[in-house]
Amino acid sequence: MTTQHDRTPAPGEEEPTKLLAASDEHAATMRLGPDDARPTSGEPDSAGAEYSATVLASHWIQRPEADETLVEQTVPEARPSTPPDRVEGTVLRFGPGVTAAVAERTHRTIPAVPVPPPAPPRRRLRRHALPALVLLCVLAFLAWQRLGPAVEVKSVTVTARPTVLGCDDTADVVGLVTTNGRPGTLSYRWTRSDGTTSGVLRERMVRGQKQARLHLLWTFQGEGHREARAELRILTPAHDAVTARFTYDCR
Repeated sequence: MTTQHDRTPAPGEEEPTKLLAASDEHAATMRLGPDDARPTSGEPDSAGAEYSATVLASHWIQRPEADETLVEQTVPEARPSTPPDRVEGTVLRFGPGVTAAVAERTHRTIPAVPVPPPAPPRRRLRRHALPALVLLCVLAFLAWQRLGPAVEVKSVTVTARPTVLGCDDTADVVGLVTTNGRPGTLSYRWTRSDGTTSGVLRERMVRGQKQARLHLLWTFQGEGHREARAELRILTPAHDAVTARFTYDCR
């Protein structure tokens, strides 16, 4: 079926599309472009210059087929259902991160570190036995040095020099006391043959000192001849008396 138009379309204007009836499906189709619809220059526009368009039915029109390409949808990867590991009280999680609430809960649920059991008493005693033994030995040595056996006299000898005195000479009587080297104090007394006795004298002995020399000076005056004798008696610690003899001769 051919449809007549009363006006000529302007250049660049699309022609209207008409659909044919079913009986006209095999009709020829003619499309006029803008040049065909416009009259040539110098020719008057007439009714015979009208144009017509034949349009196929809708089932003759080829439409673009629907894109049947399937788009693969990304399926979110399922998270492992295995519970997170625990390493030294720290919870390891796989995912976007640990929230503040989870961190606080984790901090509260950290297991307490078990306190190691105390060592058996026998092991502790064995561990401290050696230092205690050394300390006891040192204390015993100090106590022995201070409170141990006191000074002891082992021997006493007395000599007079010179053995023969001249007029108005002085005799030097020396008592040599040998000890055990312990610290202490010796107390002693000199007794002369003329009946004179000294007071109690003392000699301080230090640690390691094993000998002490005790002196008695006896001076004689005037003419005469005399046999003299000087006796040394150790009072503390007690020891037998020892005597030295000499002669005064002045004529």
